[in-house]
Amino acid sequence: MSTEQDVLRSEFDLEFTYTRTYGPVMSQFFTALKNQQVMGIKTSEGKVVCPPVEYDPKTAEDLTDLVELPSEGTITSWSWVNEPMAKHPLQKPFAWALIKIDGADTAMLHAVDAPKDQVKTGAKVKIRWNDERVGWINDIACFELA
Repeated sequence: MSTEQDVLRSEFDLEFTYTRTYGPVMSQFFTALKNQQVMGIKTSEGKVVCPPVEYDPKTAEDLTDLVELPSEGTITSWSWVNEPMAKHPLQKPFAWALIKIDGADTAMLHAVDAPKDQVKTGAKVKIRWNDERVGWINDIACFELA
């Protein structure tokens, strides 16, 4: 049986030193967020996916029909965070929730800033925008009760 002294160790940081472009669909989605707009995309069946995807989930065809959506939605599922970590969007207790934006057929994951006893499946929420927006998902600071 090996002992702690027998174990070889080496410091190593795993890094991804490349950048990735958003692509044509997500670029439009993130640009819209910067402008306080939410975009979804229509599938071949006419369903609206938000956040949008580049390819139809059923047919794998390119999708290009972006549609503007409101900044309100409904909580479809949620989980409570009592002790947020430094990397979380809120530094007080909050909920992670799947939120179906009005007019969309899918839900997106984001933080909800509301008292635990008021966070419920079916609750209406609206976007709280960050004051400074740069074109990424954190342009949405969080959702709050509508």
